[in-house]
Amino acid sequence: MGAMLMKPEAFSEIVMGNTALVRAMVEAGTRVVTSYPGSPTPEIATAIESIPHDRRPFYFEFSANEKVATELAFGASVNGHLSTVFFKSVGLNVAADSFVQLSLMELIGGMVIVLGDDPGANSSQNEQDNRHYARLSYTPVFEPADPAEVYEFYKEAVRLSKKMRMPVVLRLTTHVCHAQQKVEFGRIIPRESDTKPQFDSKANGPYIPIASAVFPMKRRALEKLEQVRGLEEHQRWNTLTQHPSAMGVITAGLPWLSLKEILQQTPAEIDILKLGMVHPLPIEPVLSFLRSHSDVKVLEELDDVLEQQIKALAYEHQIRGRIYGKRDLESWIGEYTPDKVRQELRKTWPEVFGSIQSPQESHPPLPPRPPQMCPGCGHRSAFYAIRQALRPSDITVADIGCHTLGFLEPYEMGQALLSMGHSMGTAAGLSLFQKERRVVGFLGDSTFFHAGLPGIINAVYHNHKITLILMENGTTAMTGHQDHPGNRIPPRRVLEALGIQWIREVDTYRQEELKNTVQEALEQDGFSVVIARHPCMLKFTRFQRKKAKRLPKPVRVSEGCKKLHNCVKVFACPSYQLEADGHVFAHPELCIGDRSCLPTCSVQAIAADEGQEEV
Repeated sequence: MGAMLMKPEAFSEIVMGNTALVRAMVEAGTRVVTSYPGSPTPEIATAIESIPHDRRPFYFEFSANEKVATELAFGASVNGHLSTVFFKSVGLNVAADSFVQLSLMELIGGMVIVLGDDPGANSSQNEQDNRHYARLSYTPVFEPADPAEVYEFYKEAVRLSKKMRMPVVLRLTTHVCHAQQKVEFGRIIPRESDTKPQFDSKANGPYIPIASAVFPMKRRALEKLEQVRGLEEHQRWNTLTQHPSAMGVITAGLPWLSLKEILQQTPAEIDILKLGMVHPLPIEPVLSFLRSHSDVKVLEELDDVLEQQIKALAYEHQIRGRIYGKRDLESWIGEYTPDKVRQELRKTWPEVFGSIQSPQESHPPLPPRPPQMCPGCGHRSAFYAIRQALRPSDITVADIGCHTLGFLEPYEMGQALLSMGHSMGTAAGLSLFQKERRVVGFLGDSTFFHAGLPGIINAVYHNHKITLILMENGTTAMTGHQDHPGNRIPPRRVLEALGIQWIREVDTYRQEELKNTVQEALEQDGFSVVIARHPCMLKFTRFQRKKAKRLPKPVRVSEGCKKLHNCVKVFACPSYQLEADGHVFAHPELCIGDRSCLPTCSVQAIAADEGQEEV
C-alpha cells in the first residue's frame, strides 16, 4: 500500500475512504499528522504506517490522547506547517477544550481536523453529531459522501484553511471511511522541504485569548466564517440534480448515496440539492432550491442541524412551501442506509414511496451476533477469576476498551460506563457512604495514559476506598494494536511515583492467584491496585503466524467430559461449542492452544497436547 500511496504519477485505484485520505495528505503537502486511535479512523494510520519512514513526507504520531494530538497539530500550524489531526467522534469531546479555541487563532500553516463520526454507534458509546461542535466553534465543515470526495474534499479543506488561516473540519462517517471506490488520484508535486519554524506571536497573534483579546478574536472568527459562506470556489461541491419537479431533497454525505439508490427503484422525479460544505450553510443555493420547490425534504443523519437552519432561512425570506425534516424519534437514530432512507421517504411522501419494498423486507432478519473477546484473551481469564473474588453485592465500574465486553454474560463485569478514563472518578463517587458494598473499577493500560490518571490521582489524594484493576495487555487492542506510552513508561512506575502503597501484579492466566490477590486488595482500607497483565493474544498469534508459522496445538475435550458446560457457559471461550447431544468439543479452527481454559474444568476433561503445529 505504501508504494501505491507514494506513486509520483497520476493513477486510479480502488481504495477505501481512509486510504484515499492519506493520498490526499501526500498530494496536499501535509507536514504534520497526529492522532489517537479510534474507529472508524484507524485505517488512516494503517495506510500512513505502510509508507516507509524514509519515504513518508510528513511527521506522524499517535499522541497520548485526542487533546494532546490536537494541540500538537495546532502548534505545528502556528509554526507554519500544514497539519492534520484525526480521531473518532467522541474523541472530539476529549479535544474540545482546545478545539473550540482554534478558530480564534491565526493558523498560518493551515490545519484540518478529520472526524470519524459514527451514526449507528457501530464502535462508539453514542451517536454524537459533531456538526454541533463546528457551529459552536465557528469552524467550516466539509462532508464527503464517498472515497473520491474524501480525497477531493481534503485537498479543498487544505486550500481553504491555508487561504483563511483557520481550522477546517472534514467530517467522515463510518460508511464513508470504510467504503471502497475507484478514485482518480493526481500526481505528487515535488515541494522543497520547508521545516523552518515561522512562529511569530507578534506578527500573527495574539495566541492568548485573555479578556482584552477575546472579542477581537471572536469577531475575526465570525468574519472569516461569513467570508467562507460567500466563496464561489466552494459552490462547485454543492451539486444540483433537476428534472424539474415540485418535490426536492436537500441532503449531504452518505444519505445522498442512499437516496440515489432508492430513486433508481421509482419512476418519480425528485430534485436533489447535495451539499458539500454543510457549515456554514450556503445560503443562495438553498434559497434558490426552496423557491423552486413546493415540497422539500431535509434528509440528514442524526440531528436536525441542517433542518433548523433551512427552516429559519425560509421563514426569514418568507418562502412559502412545506419543508419536511425529521418526522418522529426514529428519524434521529441510526445510519441512513438505503433501508433507512426508504423509511424516511415513506413517512414524507407515502403516495410515492409506500409501495417500494427493500430486499430485506421480504426476508427474515438475521440472528444477532453479540461481540465477544477473542480465543485466549487475557481479559476473559481475568474476569473468570475476578468474578470468583467478588460478592454479589459488589459494584464494578467498566471503562473503554476490549475489557468493556466484560459487561456481557456470563462475566457481568461493569455496571456503569461513561467515557474513557471515567472509571476511577465514578468508582470514587459510588464508594461514598458505602458500608457493605465494595467498589472495583477497571481500566486498560492505553486508557490509563489517555484519561485515567486524573481520576487515579484524585482517588489517591482523597484516599477513596476503591480497587483499581488495571487490565494491561501492552497495546491499544480494540482499535488495531497501536502503541501507547505504556510501551516505554511502565504503568507500575507511574503508580508508585504517585505514592500508591498497595500494588500487586498477576498474570491473568494464573487464575487462582489473581482471585486471591483481588480478594486481598478489596480488604485494604484505602486505594489499592491490581495489575492484571497478559499480552493481547490476537496480536501475539498474528505475530506467531507471520514469523514462526507455528502455534501450540489446539486443546481437546476428552471422554471424561461430564457435560457440566463450565467451559462454554461460565468461561465462555468461543472455541468451545456444543454438539446436539450436549457433548462439548474445542473447534480446531478457533482454539489457539493457549490453555487458559485448563483450570476451568472441574473434572479435568480438557486435554492439551505438547508441541506446536504449522499454521
